[in-house]
Amino acid sequence: MKTGPVRIGGASGFWGDSSVGAPQLVSLGQVDYLVFDYLAELTMSILAAARSKDPELGYATDFVTVTLKAILKDVADQGIRVISNAGGVNPQACARAIAALAAEQGIAVQVAVVLGDDVMPLMPWLRSQGVKELQSGAPLPERLLTANAYLGALPVKQALDAGAQIVVTGRCVDSAVTLGVLMHEFGWGPQDFDLLAQGSLAGHIIECGCQATGGLHTDWEAVPDWAHIGYPVIECSADGSFVVTKPPGTGGLVNPAVISEQMLYEIGDPRRYLLPDVTCDFSQVRLQTLGEHRVRVQGARGLAPGPAYKVSATFMDGFRCSAQLTIVGVDAARKARRTGEAILERTRELFARHGLADYRRTLIEVLGSEESNFGPQARTGDVREAVLRVAVMHGQKAALELFAREIASAGTSWSPGTTGADGRPRPSPSIRQFGFLLDKALVEPRVAQDDRVEPVAIPTGQDPVPAPCAAPEAPAAPSFAGPRVEVPLIRVAWGRSGDKGDSSNIGIVARRPEWLPLLREQLSERRVAAWLAHRVKGQVTRFDVPGIHALNFLCAEALDGGGMASLRNDPLGKGMAQILLCMPVEVPADWLS
Repeated sequence: MKTGPVRIGGASGFWGDSSVGAPQLVSLGQVDYLVFDYLAELTMSILAAARSKDPELGYATDFVTVTLKAILKDVADQGIRVISNAGGVNPQACARAIAALAAEQGIAVQVAVVLGDDVMPLMPWLRSQGVKELQSGAPLPERLLTANAYLGALPVKQALDAGAQIVVTGRCVDSAVTLGVLMHEFGWGPQDFDLLAQGSLAGHIIECGCQATGGLHTDWEAVPDWAHIGYPVIECSADGSFVVTKPPGTGGLVNPAVISEQMLYEIGDPRRYLLPDVTCDFSQVRLQTLGEHRVRVQGARGLAPGPAYKVSATFMDGFRCSAQLTIVGVDAARKARRTGEAILERTRELFARHGLADYRRTLIEVLGSEESNFGPQARTGDVREAVLRVAVMHGQKAALELFAREIASAGTSWSPGTTGADGRPRPSPSIRQFGFLLDKALVEPRVAQDDRVEPVAIPTGQDPVPAPCAAPEAPAAPSFAGPRVEVPLIRVAWGRSGDKGDSSNIGIVARRPEWLPLLREQLSERRVAAWLAHRVKGQVTRFDVPGIHALNFLCAEALDGGGMASLRNDPLGKGMAQILLCMPVEVPADWLS
């Protein structure tokens, strides 16, 4: 059991992240472990389609052919251990590809595979039990593409305990690849909830790669050298506290503002962040600057996890297509919208002529006019250059192929200044997510290494997670003498937004702790909902995060269905915080001095 700090590098935030992360961390990071996150919620369906065409596919091939190919010898020489969820829907094929690569390079390496997240065999029984979707309450679709439980950290720990140098998983919660390392290194047990909460927070901070080192930071101009931005390194101690940093000589920025933004990314109630190993309370987390690009994180608390895994299933729901044109000149935005309306009117008439049903859904966005993101607050309706984006869904691919053929005609038929057509758009399957809960006792995680397959003991039968106690009444905003001025929220706060299905969360962090009470007074749920009413159709709920002097807003029905179910140009809510940061607030004039 280790007593000194463990250094873990976060080498990938998604399938498609830069190939520079892992080599940088291996050469400069002095890391003991590399962890990789590849699996967005709908990546599994893409991988399932690949496996259906070739039984040796279904995993993130770049992990082997690009990343490990470049670093495997150095990893072996330095004794660095690697944990990745690149296995997707076929982790054993991923392990075979790693073994072939190692043999080709003359390297001996122990590879373990985590199995058991695929719950497709349970679907007939679950359908008979009337399982419902978590958010909408919809019944289970007739035909699913994938169904995978979000496993926790215990299988990763068991694989490391057994001596694996590389651990490949399928679907697991993003932070589990880090938490499993810490449970292995420090001997943390399934009942050490405060330690597990801290370890989960460590994983959450680095699971999105450079978002922990200045990527997406509100104060983007303060982040140097984007081209050589450092990937995150955490130094974790046995007491659960950890320091976030980055390799020396790299670009980027690590400070409390950056870490606060990432801590709030994609969470709901910070007092009840639900994971398979622990229920986390991040409300009292504290950050401390230890030096340049070094921030200590501590104060997470944990409760027992609930009795169920979350399952992410996917199914095909027709087809989708989107097309873009650039419109130049006076009244560009109005010309663009009229062009989009004409395309939809013409194609609907053609559908009727060919005996095709109407579109299931349509959306016209005029990018550059601000109307899509800012609605009634838009200030640039008179732009002289705009991008028309028309997105549509239909039950039949043939209908969308007809739509795609009609886009180019706009270049000679309608608005002057129409240009920018980049070939004919291609219809693609519309893959939607179906989330539900599944009793842990019905799932059988296993670890395969060499010729052995060992079951993983998972605690089951827990009570449901209790709702948090009512938060203590926050102190009233103190009165500030002197004149007040109206400024955009960005002048006094940082912010970051993310997605959870069709919900978007927006974390707002006061630039100074003493400013939080006044911001809390002005950022009421009602006012935030009104400012975002053109984007958010459901309820806005505010949560206090006093440890980092922040507020977290959870906005329901905010993403037009979210993911590939959304027709929006921003289906993941990346711009939601930027919209809210433009909201005017009244602050004492001396705050700005």
